[in-house]
Amino acid sequence: MHGPQLRVALVQQGVWDMPLESMPLASGYLKAMILEDPELRSGTAVEICNFRGRVTHGEMAHRLFREELPDLVGFSVLGWNVRAFGALAATYRQLQPDGWVVFGGTHVSGQAERVFRLHPEVDVIVNGEGELTFPELVRARRDGRSRHELDDIAGISFRRPDGTVVTTGDRPRIENLDIIPSPFLTGAIDLLDEAGNFRYDVALIETNRGCPYKCAFCYWGGAVGQRVRAFSRERLRAELELFGKLGVHTVVACDANFGMLPIDLELVEDLISVNRRLGFPRAFETSWAKNKSKVFYEIVRRMKEAGLRSSFTLALQSLSTDALDSMRRRNMKVNDWRELVEWLGREGLDCYAELIWGAPGETVESFLRGYDELAEHVSRIAVYPIMLLPNTEYSEQKEVHGIVALRGDHDDFEYVLAHRTMTFEDNARMQRFLFWARVVAENAVLRHCWLPLRRLAGWTQSEVLDSLADWIDTTPAPEAAPLREAAARAHGGGAPAYAAAIGYLFTEQAGRTALERWWGEAVSPRLDAEHRAFLDEVFRYDLLTQPVVADQEALVEEVAGRGYFRRAGVTFSHNVPAALALMRAGQEPDLGPDPTCLDLYYRSGALNAVRSTNHEEIVHFMGEPRPAGAAF
Repeated sequence: MHGPQLRVALVQQGVWDMPLESMPLASGYLKAMILEDPELRSGTAVEICNFRGRVTHGEMAHRLFREELPDLVGFSVLGWNVRAFGALAATYRQLQPDGWVVFGGTHVSGQAERVFRLHPEVDVIVNGEGELTFPELVRARRDGRSRHELDDIAGISFRRPDGTVVTTGDRPRIENLDIIPSPFLTGAIDLLDEAGNFRYDVALIETNRGCPYKCAFCYWGGAVGQRVRAFSRERLRAELELFGKLGVHTVVACDANFGMLPIDLELVEDLISVNRRLGFPRAFETSWAKNKSKVFYEIVRRMKEAGLRSSFTLALQSLSTDALDSMRRRNMKVNDWRELVEWLGREGLDCYAELIWGAPGETVESFLRGYDELAEHVSRIAVYPIMLLPNTEYSEQKEVHGIVALRGDHDDFEYVLAHRTMTFEDNARMQRFLFWARVVAENAVLRHCWLPLRRLAGWTQSEVLDSLADWIDTTPAPEAAPLREAAARAHGGGAPAYAAAIGYLFTEQAGRTALERWWGEAVSPRLDAEHRAFLDEVFRYDLLTQPVVADQEALVEEVAGRGYFRRAGVTFSHNVPAALALMRAGQEPDLGPDPTCLDLYYRSGALNAVRSTNHEEIVHFMGEPRPAGAAF
């Protein structure tokens, strides 16, 4: 060992490069556990090394290994960083032959044989929750034990000197989650940057752990379906209080089914109380409960009354009964979604839905039919390709469904290419559709024109997206070239391709010009003369209410503690907001000319949401109309 203290490095990496960091919650838990133990605290120096998504292997190695080497490195492994962390482990072994490399996380848990084969420099894999296991490994390393003789530590896999893999007994789930010290209240996670500002894009918290469902595609419940265990209200309230004092705008609960339990309402009540006293937090995002109970509706009502923003999720995944059967979701109440969407619409609350393309049992026809049926009620649909995650039913039963899959170019996920109800050709066709559905509809590049196009022109949402895709593929317009290039990279390029297109459309004038040319050449000429002028103005309103991502307009004085950009005196030939409101309410507006002058206000700070392609955050930065000269 080097020096009087055992040196431990905890390594995390975010999924994408953002102006702000992603909070290293997993590493924070582990560090807090070590600091809570008097014996370990006095003899252990723990450093969290939190990297952004686009950082190179060389940059990570420079930070980790440039000074005194750690005696133990713990990596929080997910599908997008396992290759990078395997490379770092190999370098670390060359520099520190006696050091320990520990992998933990959902992507490696229960996958010892494969992980040790691909990354022979890894010494230990933590299976399941790591907060109790990791301190035992640190203690074993401090005591000079062999990394090949760890049989007494539950919940791990390691290897004998001859390479034999040993997996110890499962460690019971942590019943009392409050034995895990808060990484925020203990100071285990640095919350402020050098200027004294909150340093992360959002604040992450867990209110509970566990998921009672066993969806075939999901590790969250599919592998470990279990009853839900919760942190105490007192602990969570103290964390919210701290976030409020630090001016944190958005809190994200990393729960599987928030809004399912009465304690979830208690958290929202405490969040509202903190907001009223301190002015922050102002938005709350989470994975909402699949089955919407009375608790959920009460939470939504309370948040609306308090002015707390959120994006309410319909995690439908498919509307095909055959696909839902294979997913083991057929009997979930989430599939009775229409009433919920109508209720959220009446309440004036933002909502989006999630679909998965390519599940066994799904076809191109059934998927697009379901997509358009859903789009009639909610236009912002997040569409993701099916992936095989470790320890899930789909991953372990590929032969049953006839699944053909391929590992990603830049990650370690298995992407489904074909199965018994989906050919390679089907999948290739749908990859193009998924790209434009995610870029344009999910991220709200367009959000107002879907309903009037459907009602007045008879265009489904998928037809509009196909029109844009066809125009991008065939037009000689130079403004379309970057979008065509991004779409071509999407199948193998993943997040960078989506981010390039979204950034281009939101931040570049050429991106807006491309949309204007598509509309003028491929859409407007096909509209009835009776409705063309109105629909053209709705499209213009769509573009003008996109987020302002730079100091393009005059920054007004803060309103309720927030900074805003303002476009003053924008004139429209029709009163578009009023007409859209009537259409959403099921009424027939007068579509004749109605000259209207509006001031449009945009919350500042949108660039981080746009760069990270965070569609839940992007909608908080959309332009909000007010009559010209009216107070905001």
